[in-house]
Amino acid sequence: MPLVSMRQLLDEAAKGGYGVGAFNVNNMEQIQAIMEAARETESPVIVQASRGARSYSQDKFLYHLMLAATELYPEIPTVLHQDHGNSPETCKSAIELGFTSVMMDGSLQADGKTPSSYEYNVDVTRQVVATAHAKGVTVEAEIGCLGGIEDGHGAGGSGMEHLTDPGEAERFVKDTHCDALAIAIGTSHGAYKFTRKPDGEVLKMDVLIEIHKRLPKTHLVMHGSSSVPKDLQDIINKYGGSLKPTWGVPVEEIQLGIKNGVRKINVDTDNRLAMTGAIRKVLMETPEKFDPRDYMKPARDAMKKVVAQRMVEFGQAGKAKSIIPIPLPEMAEMYKKELVGA
Repeated sequence: MPLVSMRQLLDEAAKGGYGVGAFNVNNMEQIQAIMEAARETESPVIVQASRGARSYSQDKFLYHLMLAATELYPEIPTVLHQDHGNSPETCKSAIELGFTSVMMDGSLQADGKTPSSYEYNVDVTRQVVATAHAKGVTVEAEIGCLGGIEDGHGAGGSGMEHLTDPGEAERFVKDTHCDALAIAIGTSHGAYKFTRKPDGEVLKMDVLIEIHKRLPKTHLVMHGSSSVPKDLQDIINKYGGSLKPTWGVPVEEIQLGIKNGVRKINVDTDNRLAMTGAIRKVLMETPEKFDPRDYMKPARDAMKKVVAQRMVEFGQAGKAKSIIPIPLPEMAEMYKKELVGA
């Protein structure tokens, strides 16, 4: 099965009332963990790479690992998504490489740190939409800014400084024709999202619900949505780590989001925690070992377990077999028709 467009997976998720996890990758073991979890749960999947990941793994290595994934797991509808593109040029380079979905994060300027203006965001997002839709590639955009920083990208802060305005979100979708919209509701990149279990004061689910009311047909995206489970933190700290107490986004809040239009949920930190804990355990318990396979296999298994659990919790498990891939040229024709009818 070739790589498929994210728009197709999100359209299917909207019909079925479920969400699709988007899992970040940097190396072979992470891709293997995601694809094994997808096979075990019979789930469609979004594999995403940040600019930092593309630099770390090198584009060609990453792309050919993804091609290998589609060959080895032909029954799994798989998207390759550019996470947090900082400029039209970054998104265009991903499209040229073969990514089937891109995120143009125009909520920040090209430095990936400075909040931008509404006009700037609309301008760069429109550019990417024109390029991507002509090739059948999906575009995710962002309005409002997440807190924290990940892979050098993010506005910093707690996540409460630049919440999405529902009226502006509605206008933005009409102005750009993006396929999916990432919104800022108080979440942050990285492990240190909240200093206590989040409630309505720090996780603004009411904002999300209002946006969904205004944009019932737009696929919403939750970034910074790792749950940062305490058991994964505890394993790292037990075997020599020193993580400070922290809380992520509870799964039940994500499930509430899914009931209110969230179709894509980004998960990265949970997988990093799982792998790091597994590696630390092997190296602490068996310090005589030095073969990377001795600690990378348990790391891969630990990440697979987390990904499979999220796939079940988001509702995408069992949905892979019902999705018949639509070729990108057909998606491009669909976009042409949508533009005529707009």
